[in-house]
Amino acid sequence: MENLVYAIVLLPLLGFLINGLFGKNLPKIVVGSLATAMVFGSFCIAVSLFMNFNSESQPVIVKAFEWFRVNGIQINFGFQIDQLSLMMVMIITGIGSLIHLYSIGYMSHDKGFYKFFTYLNLFIFSMLLLVMGSNYLILFIGWEGVGLCSYLLIGFWYTNEEYGKAARKAFIMNRIGDLALLIGIFMIAAQTNAVDYLSVAENASKFELDGTVIIFITASLFIGATGKSAQVPLYTWLPDAMAGPTPVSALIHAATMVTAGIYLVVRSNFLFTLAPTVQGGILLIGFLTAALAGFYALRQNDIKKVLAYSTVSQLGFMFIALGLGAYTTAMFHVMTHAFFKALLFLGAGSVIHAMSNEQDMRFMGGLKKYIPLTHATFLIGTLAISGFPLLSGMISKDEILVAAFAKNPVYWVILFVLAAMTATYMFRLYYLTFHGEFRGTEEQKHHLHESPSNMTLPLIVLAILSVVGGFINLPHFIGHGHYAKLMEWLKPVLTEQSYSQMEATLSGVDFNTEMILLAATVIMFFTVWFIVRNTYVSKKKMAVAEENYTGWEKLSAKKLYVDELYNALIVKTVEGLGRGGKMFDKGILDRFVNFVGDGAEDSGKAMKRVQNGNVETYILIMSLAVGIILIVNFLLQ
Repeated sequence: MENLVYAIVLLPLLGFLINGLFGKNLPKIVVGSLATAMVFGSFCIAVSLFMNFNSESQPVIVKAFEWFRVNGIQINFGFQIDQLSLMMVMIITGIGSLIHLYSIGYMSHDKGFYKFFTYLNLFIFSMLLLVMGSNYLILFIGWEGVGLCSYLLIGFWYTNEEYGKAARKAFIMNRIGDLALLIGIFMIAAQTNAVDYLSVAENASKFELDGTVIIFITASLFIGATGKSAQVPLYTWLPDAMAGPTPVSALIHAATMVTAGIYLVVRSNFLFTLAPTVQGGILLIGFLTAALAGFYALRQNDIKKVLAYSTVSQLGFMFIALGLGAYTTAMFHVMTHAFFKALLFLGAGSVIHAMSNEQDMRFMGGLKKYIPLTHATFLIGTLAISGFPLLSGMISKDEILVAAFAKNPVYWVILFVLAAMTATYMFRLYYLTFHGEFRGTEEQKHHLHESPSNMTLPLIVLAILSVVGGFINLPHFIGHGHYAKLMEWLKPVLTEQSYSQMEATLSGVDFNTEMILLAATVIMFFTVWFIVRNTYVSKKKMAVAEENYTGWEKLSAKKLYVDELYNALIVKTVEGLGRGGKMFDKGILDRFVNFVGDGAEDSGKAMKRVQNGNVETYILIMSLAVGIILIVNFLLQ
């Protein structure tokens, strides 16, 4: 197993090195195939390990070497293979290999083809370090690695100044969360004398329930999670990340980087269970994020921006599950979201590819007859995220709704409204894009065509997963114990307290009540579908430019002016401090330094007149100096 574990991590790294060093001189098909094969190879190995694991298997630690020792703490560089890490590895490498394959077609005409695949492989390598590392420091290395790669990929087309700004925005906002995460790791080390997960879990009982120290540690970790997983207030970078090529959007938004925060909280369940106050904060932030992002998505016209805010909203759902203590529920939605959101982003990329890089839905319409395969798969993704009965998104989202009802019926009502909002903006996107009359230019219409097979094959695979993915964790009314499969599978990575809390939450609703809740969500889905279809197909309502919206629609299109508010309060303040520092530097420090320098120069010039090589002058000055010394000495006596 040890060699297989190393291979999972090293294969993408090998692809990064080969393409990075030699890719410029290799044919594009070789570069793309090599990068894809390396990630797919890691996926195959992960599946083989998964087949040898069960819900009773204990974590396997693979120690590579002793990294360093400090203050009696031994830090090993190694990997932890357990149910949670295997689940994440299969999602990352499985979805990642499909995105790599798709990118071969999507980026085929790009001049930076080899660099793109080099960055993608490095991204996968960093993400694997993050989820496979056996301690928080290795997690942090991977955490920073995906941050660097996201900067490189979001700003891949760096000649566009706006894309460069989007990359910097993502990088800077993530640094805020990263600092908090690092502080949390230092506090864990100081309090438990360890940073590896198993040792920290063993020592977690030392913390006082909801005590100051555990609240500080978990709050720090959670702030780190809000940065990577784009939660309020550190969420505005993610929609701007749409500046990168569409495969990057799928990779960052579906299965990898944005799920890192959820993984961190689930991995640290032994800490968060001891901090109910922080769990309450997670719940509140999750609700706020899901509501704001869902509201923004209602009136966006850029097809990728709608999906971006949808991602932020779905991440809010996952954090709500974490706040409720339903850790496996959050992971279940991470998995199903990876399927249908990767499908939607890659489907959007296929639309953009057919539309000659047009992303505005106002200039689309009627595309289902031109790109039928993209249309069919995109419809499946739309139905999955919107809650069509028995599709993956419906099953995982329903589990969150049931957990919310068990905690407080008011939570269920809020989530019910948010789920209706999700269906509304997704069906709006679908009908504006694929139905009605084509609204683009004649040149665009002339070039409309279905994507090549290396782009459509990943769409088909992801569509199938979006349909059947929910059957991994069916609720009890389908035929087995209440949400038992994934709960039992992840049981070894949860502490007894965490598992008991989760079991109580997920079992807190009786069968009849759950059937009523389920019926309500199904009725809601079909009601929203009918209303949106009637609005955008029967009545042929069109999207309009942002400046033409009024009332709530304008607030939605302008994202409640949050970016402008951040710019005014934070960016302008920092820029003002920078200008003030520049004035202080030039007006005071530079003048002082120049004054000292000028004084030295002037004194040198004065001494130059004295040091003229005339012996008589030197004797005169010496005599005067001796005389002055004698006079002073006489006066002092």
